[in-house]
Amino acid sequence: MTNERTESSPPDLAGVQHEYLDAGGLRLHVALAGPANAPPVMLVHGWPQNWWEWRHLIPLLAEDHRLIVPDLRGFGWSDAPEWGYEKEQLATDLLALLDALDIERVTWIGHDWGAWIGMLAALRAPHRLTRALIMSVPHLWLPPHPRQLALLGYQGPISLPFIGPWAAERMVPRILQAGRGGDRLPVADVELFAANIPPRVTVAMYRTFLTREVLPIARGRYETAQLQVPTTVMYGDQDLVTRGLRAGPDPGQPQLRVEAVPGVAHWIPEQRPRVVLDWLSQN
Repeated sequence: MTNERTESSPPDLAGVQHEYLDAGGLRLHVALAGPANAPPVMLVHGWPQNWWEWRHLIPLLAEDHRLIVPDLRGFGWSDAPEWGYEKEQLATDLLALLDALDIERVTWIGHDWGAWIGMLAALRAPHRLTRALIMSVPHLWLPPHPRQLALLGYQGPISLPFIGPWAAERMVPRILQAGRGGDRLPVADVELFAANIPPRVTVAMYRTFLTREVLPIARGRYETAQLQVPTTVMYGDQDLVTRGLRAGPDPGQPQLRVEAVPGVAHWIPEQRPRVVLDWLSQN
């Protein structure tokens, strides 16, 4: 099977149209908003969410920008094949989506895995990205921090062959509420995200990362790669995922700067959408 979806449709949001496009042989769902002739901006979600992660930002940006808001392979209303969850492949999917839309260059705004994939796309195809905002992940040149490594503890169980799907199904609602303080995610949104990511996709995302990706990265896979795209890494100062990041320029990457967002943890697009709006308007 390529999909484990119900017959539900994506949720409605004013001004948003939904299309299903062939991206290199994969059927991807994409939400589109804003004038077709406006500067294009792609908003890329992370785990365990989908395009709906950007519901607060889309109305703020759509007046002056052409918004491309995809569901990653396996997430939301995109196809969920058994294979292809390497993060380089996910970057390939989204570059193919831009081809399908006949868009040459975009501003890439990504959160969580959508941010990680954005860094890979910027390295591989710098001519396709005008600039990039990378949120809530360490950048590729940050030495591992002990507290980041401790987070691999939750990734282990959900990457296992038999326990993984069971653990993933139970972990997703808890992860979605983690680190939000008193600003709890509404139950309807938790259910919408959780219902539209098959447990096996979560397993594939993290099994691929732990078995094929994390060790080459630790050994310096990207150590000599130079960013050519102006890139901002933005992190919440209460986010355990990004421990070790420090605000300021990176001496080894002239195109990279790091900014801290005070008083927030991992969920910047939902809890601090104005910060993203300010970045876009000032750059």
